[in-house]
Amino acid sequence: MTPWDLFICLSSRRNDGTGCFQTEDLRNIEHFQKVNLLPEIQHFLCRKEGLCQITKAFSDLQLPLVTPDCSGQPGLSKASTARNVSQGSTLTEQARASHPQHWWKQSMSTKLNQVSTTSDHKDILKAQDLSVIIKAYVLVTSLTPLRAFIHSTTTVWHPPKKKHFTIKLKRFFEIFFRNSSPQQAFNNMKEAINKLLLITEVFSKSSASGPNSFNQCSQCFQMLTFDIGFSMSIHPVVLKVHENFDFQVENESTIQDQISKELLFEDTFKFLLSNESSTSSFIEALQKIYGSSVTKDGTYNREDEQCFSLEQINSMITFIKELKSLGPFELLFPSSAPKIQMLLQDLYRMVDPMRRLNSVLTVHWLLSSVLQQFQFMNKEAHTNLSEWQLSQENMSPKQNVPSDFRKNHEALHYSSKTGERQCSYDKDTLSHIRQIFTSPQLDLNPQFNPKIREYYAEVPFDMVTVKIGAEPSNCQCHVHLDDKNGPSNANYPLGLGLNKVIILLMDDSQPSPEVVSSYRITIYREDRPSLPLFDDYMMCGFVQDCASKIRPEESCGLQPLSHEYLSAISQTVFKTCETGDTKGQWIVPCLSCSDNRTCDWREITWQPHGCRYSVLAKPELQRCVEGRRILFIGDSTNRGMMYYLIERVNKTLQEWQKTHDVKCYHNINEGKTFISYSYYPQFWMNANQRPTFEKALEQLLQRSRPLENTDQTVLIVGGVQWLNSNHLQIIQKVLNRENLSNILVIVKSIGMGFHLPVDGIHSLSQAEVQNLWNENLIILDTAKNLGYEVVDTFVITMGRYKEFLQGKCGCHFHEVVKSNPSEERPHITMTLSRHYTLGKYFGSQSKPSQLQDYTTNSQSPYHVRGPINQVYSEILLSRLCANKREFVST
Repeated sequence: MTPWDLFICLSSRRNDGTGCFQTEDLRNIEHFQKVNLLPEIQHFLCRKEGLCQITKAFSDLQLPLVTPDCSGQPGLSKASTARNVSQGSTLTEQARASHPQHWWKQSMSTKLNQVSTTSDHKDILKAQDLSVIIKAYVLVTSLTPLRAFIHSTTTVWHPPKKKHFTIKLKRFFEIFFRNSSPQQAFNNMKEAINKLLLITEVFSKSSASGPNSFNQCSQCFQMLTFDIGFSMSIHPVVLKVHENFDFQVENESTIQDQISKELLFEDTFKFLLSNESSTSSFIEALQKIYGSSVTKDGTYNREDEQCFSLEQINSMITFIKELKSLGPFELLFPSSAPKIQMLLQDLYRMVDPMRRLNSVLTVHWLLSSVLQQFQFMNKEAHTNLSEWQLSQENMSPKQNVPSDFRKNHEALHYSSKTGERQCSYDKDTLSHIRQIFTSPQLDLNPQFNPKIREYYAEVPFDMVTVKIGAEPSNCQCHVHLDDKNGPSNANYPLGLGLNKVIILLMDDSQPSPEVVSSYRITIYREDRPSLPLFDDYMMCGFVQDCASKIRPEESCGLQPLSHEYLSAISQTVFKTCETGDTKGQWIVPCLSCSDNRTCDWREITWQPHGCRYSVLAKPELQRCVEGRRILFIGDSTNRGMMYYLIERVNKTLQEWQKTHDVKCYHNINEGKTFISYSYYPQFWMNANQRPTFEKALEQLLQRSRPLENTDQTVLIVGGVQWLNSNHLQIIQKVLNRENLSNILVIVKSIGMGFHLPVDGIHSLSQAEVQNLWNENLIILDTAKNLGYEVVDTFVITMGRYKEFLQGKCGCHFHEVVKSNPSEERPHITMTLSRHYTLGKYFGSQSKPSQLQDYTTNSQSPYHVRGPINQVYSEILLSRLCANKREFVST
């Protein structure tokens, strides 16, 4: 058929074993016609014979590749291989001196080899030992010089299971390598692909390897799929390279698979057939590199330099055209990473010691220069400028880096180590700060500008603190964080969700310093990443996190649950827990218990051993608290449980405040229930002026009268870490004195918190955090000996200590959020959710016990949010109603 623009052969092989497009057919294609065929890549990367040739020729370079069994493969002759290597190893000292880096075999092997070189190397790389396998879709638009692009979408599956899903490539790395380094893992994968492609390019050009029979095709391209495996490290291994875009087999594909497949091809066609004009950009880039030596027609005028060849110009123009039409593709090569640049040069020196292929390296250098200049010209580049900056060793002396770029780059790497303050006495700068600096570096949106006052940044789940500071532009101003007396820089805890930091700019030249302006940084910390729940998941349990072992002698992290245990907790008839400190564990569905990145954390549940906590529906709960007077005394964590109780009883939360005094509520349960609260301890007061616990308790009792000496009066006491057994003795003494010894007392034990190094508060060492376990046991035992009910919040929070919400203590597992009720229905009540069930394996029931959803689904004025608070608050409700079992739902 003629004419045609694009030829793509999607069948794997013809019946006769040959491809649908032959190399001899390349002789007849027109200059505008593009063919999905790069014979060198198909031969060396997609065939066992070619891989064997590569691994034999480069045996000293440990490739990130599962190499095939090459026994019986002819490959290269021993003489040819020996000649190839010996040529590289006999470089003259003069050649060494001309190249600042040592020979790759001596200096690069440790830097570039990312895979273990131990004797059991092959065993490590078995697919069944991998945590996850992904398909990276790569488009090679030129082999010499190499130009390669990677698509933003990937297919992921967990071997040996066949379940798979499609996800954005960068999102996968953010989730899977959240606890290590997502960006480094992503870079490692790109380096591994680049490494194999560069070796293929160099090998195809080497006269010793003998592939020169391949016809060069300037319009040829190759769609490739790299099957890449990851174990627990951030270093990948390439399992296989397919000569086309490879997908799941048809009988296992879904509608979503088909959509993803079509979109991938659509993106590829748009990229290959782009009509982007690039000539003007090409000339502008060259003028920035070579200055006025380049004329408007693209020729090079300097007599002491070699003119560009037509091949070089075409390569640069095509490359700029590709850069302008990237779309969902990301550039793989040219790469400015020093490792790859050095590998490129060393590989060519190894196979070409006589430097016959210098013209190829020249084009590579030109493309790298064009790439860098194109990034300067294109403000909407898809990658940060710093990622494209070439190392100084690889930049030509005649390359002219714009001064604006150097200034911007230096500004990004501000360091307070110099101790020198740069400022101005210009009055126009009074209300401006010169720069904001953070550690770790935050990606502020928008980019910092002294005239912009509001910024936003997102951080991953595992970033729990950030250091923030700022510098004023004017010499007579100073910066203070959060308040007028705050520090100029501070370490902040990052709770899940939104965190706000206020930067105040103070004019100190006045007798009474005043605020001249303020800046706000809103930092959003992402929730624990989750993967979708598959049908073939396994159940895993944990009590403590391995990153913070509270009990070093016990196991940490996810542990697989036995079939017997799962059968036991799946029973329809399950006894009710008799105490609020029944030992238990968190259970969560995962693809593998050895990798917490494969779990669906949205489906986590607290499972006590051998029992379950009943969840009361609204009518039962309302009858349980009817006529009762419920008194809370404690800190903000106790207050959070109180507001949870109010919202559960009323099914709406009409008022809320951060009470730090005594507060009484008469509007609970249609006026049938009374609730009061006293904040203790009042830590902001001087120690000698603070009310004692005894005094605070007496005041609460007085404000809450009349009180019956029965379980119709309930006292709930507790906090993060201030409570000890002495307080329980004081409770007993006061209640006996007030003739209230028969009331119901519920003790909320201590919880995780104060474990972060945050400015302005005392933080605990790891040893001090571990001591909390013993302190908690003493509190629980003392309370039970006095006849009090208990709710053990420490064992529930210790394994999920990173999931705290706002607050410097890192101890809040709840927050009260403001809703936007509609005018027509101001009392819309909370809905219920299946998440965070208590004491029932959620896979065992068609409709598991339902709890309040912690997301913003309530249209009441306020809503208590927080799944961990929800769990121990429900345990509190079960103890509150333990003696009124006739009202409890079973």
